[in-house]
Amino acid sequence: MEMRRIDPVNCSVARALSVVGERWSLLIVREALDGARRFGEFHSRLGIARNLLATRLETLVTAGVMRRVPYQEPGDRQRFAYELTEQGRALRPTLVALLEWGDTYLADPQGPSVIVRHRPVDEGSSCDEPVKVVLECAAGHSHLAPEDVCRTPGPGARLVESS
Repeated sequence: MEMRRIDPVNCSVARALSVVGERWSLLIVREALDGARRFGEFHSRLGIARNLLATRLETLVTAGVMRRVPYQEPGDRQRFAYELTEQGRALRPTLVALLEWGDTYLADPQGPSVIVRHRPVDEGSSCDEPVKVVLECAAGHSHLAPEDVCRTPGPGARLVESS
């Protein structure tokens, strides 16, 4: 009996991984979220080879995750800093989810090396509580377990025959 299934090639996960699926790409985004902007900052924070860093930054710029912003120190030639775009900043929940998974399954026995916290909005605010990613449906049901979630065809789905 032939069944129809969602074409795995027409997939937003696969498209996203083509941009940020290489190990260094998400680490560059992580450092940018933590304030790194200049090539040298990324290089010193990550210890990545310069040629590989240049390639990954170019990929992120071409994909619209980062943008190059010119700057010039007095007496130096013009250089470029790298800023996250809205697309890049929107990767923070992805990084928090990966961090949570890593903390649960791969952390050192002493515990996590980093805790992501809710930054106080103003001087009077004192939230500073740890942040976590929560799956929630459009009806407002939250804290969904993995088995409570399934993929269904969306408006852009292509269906293929499977046997």
